[in-house]
Amino acid sequence: MSIRIGILGYGNLGKGVEKAVNANADQELVGVFTRRDPSGVKLATEQAKVYSVDELPNMKDQIDVLIICGGSATDLPKQTPAYASSFNVVDSFDTHANIPVHFAAVNEAAMAGGKVGVISCGWDPGMFSLNRLYAHSILPDGRDYTFWGRGVSQGHSDAIRRIEGVKDARQYTVPVKEALDQVRSGKNPELTTRQKHTRECWVVAEEGADLARIEKEIKEMPNYYADYDTTVNFISEEELKANHSELPHGGSVIYSGKTGDKKHVIEYSLKLDSNPEFTGSVLAAVARAAWRMNQEGRRGAMTMFDIAPKYLSPETDEFLRAHYL
Repeated sequence: MSIRIGILGYGNLGKGVEKAVNANADQELVGVFTRRDPSGVKLATEQAKVYSVDELPNMKDQIDVLIICGGSATDLPKQTPAYASSFNVVDSFDTHANIPVHFAAVNEAAMAGGKVGVISCGWDPGMFSLNRLYAHSILPDGRDYTFWGRGVSQGHSDAIRRIEGVKDARQYTVPVKEALDQVRSGKNPELTTRQKHTRECWVVAEEGADLARIEKEIKEMPNYYADYDTTVNFISEEELKANHSELPHGGSVIYSGKTGDKKHVIEYSLKLDSNPEFTGSVLAAVARAAWRMNQEGRRGAMTMFDIAPKYLSPETDEFLRAHYL
């Protein structure tokens, strides 16, 4: 029996999830739910349907897991708690500072409905989070450093697009090379947020928009840009499409620790041609885990810290022991 998946939102991430679901033999895409006119949305999956988001309450018995693909700035804080009482849900909420509040809201809804809500899945938070946890657990005398980029951040780009007068935008997160070199050498430097990364924004403004106001709002945006050296470049829509249409990303979690007088450096890195397609693949794997855990009677909000690795895999326990252990 296939796990029946619904996708809420059909932007870059929703399309990435669709590809991932179609690549998994144990999953089936039931439909995509959108705030747009469904007649104007064309899926890559012929057998799946596009529905208005208003139809979701009538689909409770037809969807095993709803993967919510909205933005972290304004969508997910409302959407995930709203649907967690009716569906097993998975999201990629990535505003690190607000994760505890988001977790509490989803937990209340999921507990009330007897469902599982797994939040903040992807590669960071997500895969990087796991590697930070593993490293700290193995080498308690040490420090972790996370570097992102160079690459396009979907969440940060979305946050810019929510600003009045912005038509489209891309934001690149760029690691500071000097800081990265210090960490890899095992020096354990004290680094501020500003010393580790810069942010580079490419913005298409609407005609007549106040460019100075837009730049000020970007640079002063809490949790996104206020703590970084940020460059804002205003360009044409044609230039954005020509030079910034791809969505690569990546980064590294580096942990430098000690056992006695011996130094150890652990590094986990990703180089991604497509941020949304990789993130979508993580979400699809987590959807499998959410369904399995709910079938076993689990309920409430969870993160990737709460998922045993085997729940992510479609393989049997015997196969995993024989081939991956």
